[in-house]
Amino acid sequence: MSRDKPETAPQAFTGRRWLLPSALVKELDLDPDRSGRTRRTARDWVVDFSCFLLAVIVGLLAADTMKNEDLPEGYAAFDQLLGALSCAAVWLRRRWPVGLAAVMVPINVVSSTSGGAGLVALFTLAVHRPFRYVAWVAGASMVLNPLYFWFRPDPDVPYGWSLVLAAVLTVAVVGWGMFVRSKRQLMLSLRDRARRAETEARLRAEQAQRLAREAIAREMHDVLAHRLTLLSVHAGALEFRPDAPREEIVRAAGVIRESAHEALQDLREIIGVLRAGEPDDAGRPQPTLAALEALVAESREAGMKVALDQRVTDPAAVPASVGRTAYRIAQEGLTNARKHAPGTEVTVTVTGGPGEGLSVSVRNPAPEGEIPHVPGSGQGLIGLTERATLTGGRLEHGHAADGGFEVRAWLPWG
Repeated sequence: MSRDKPETAPQAFTGRRWLLPSALVKELDLDPDRSGRTRRTARDWVVDFSCFLLAVIVGLLAADTMKNEDLPEGYAAFDQLLGALSCAAVWLRRRWPVGLAAVMVPINVVSSTSGGAGLVALFTLAVHRPFRYVAWVAGASMVLNPLYFWFRPDPDVPYGWSLVLAAVLTVAVVGWGMFVRSKRQLMLSLRDRARRAETEARLRAEQAQRLAREAIAREMHDVLAHRLTLLSVHAGALEFRPDAPREEIVRAAGVIRESAHEALQDLREIIGVLRAGEPDDAGRPQPTLAALEALVAESREAGMKVALDQRVTDPAAVPASVGRTAYRIAQEGLTNARKHAPGTEVTVTVTGGPGEGLSVSVRNPAPEGEIPHVPGSGQGLIGLTERATLTGGRLEHGHAADGGFEVRAWLPWG
């Protein structure tokens, strides 16, 4: 059983932020105190400046080719003004990717110097937004391309080839942007998967700790309840019979001392398991079916009337887990009979063999006279039922027709 560890709050992403895009850093940041828009990283500044430089270079090349075109007076200056404004708008591509890409579609129809800024805007849209936005903008651009090349044909490239080259360039830019987006989504999905795996591992550890605590609680109840009941019975006898013969007082005192010693020993072992984090079977050997006769003898020495009927084909072949469960059932039955039906004769019956299972029965008749109420939570029988269920068996308990009480269990023995 692992020790309890304090839960640590999710920490913010502590890697090299400047190497990642700001959008990705914002998604990977696990710090709940951080809010608002994430500032550009060093990588963002390098990429934005490169995109701005690419748009400027494409615009200058387009402005140089305008000398060979027959354009109306003043149209070249108008084209270059739109190109300059488009290049400047590249710096806004991260904040408004959809708006910038949509505005660049009609501008690219009337301005050749804004072509580089339009490609950058389309690439940004493919990176930051779902495909439906990209499809509308890229489709509108490809629909308007024939209109652009009709009014401003390239003297060196045929009209049909111009449309093909423009379509190929648009598809390439969109494909590149979608590839970048898919890589980012893959990284985020791997991060989410790792977080889920950590959460599931923590939940499994907590569940294992809880189950271990419940097992230890059941073990403490099964062991200590038996010992402490012996202490209570004999201490009560000494209290109400101070004039008892010396031999009975000595015998009761010996039982009290021995039961207290055994209870302390069992408690020490269980606490040692809690401290050392060792399995339950690491200390003293756990009781099995072979220890049932010693349990009955101990109860008889405490003054109980116990009849043991053990008809097991091969006791040595009983599995350890099954034998331990049968022992705990008999122990809890004797403890309950001692508390709620003192003075009655308890019958413990164990029968079975390989292939047919192991049957355990603890029965006591109704007590004679008025018995003072003994408080009990019923957790012992609940724990026994769970023990039997976990081993693949079943356990039933209840009052008999004659007013007595019986605990019946069947455990698998393959």
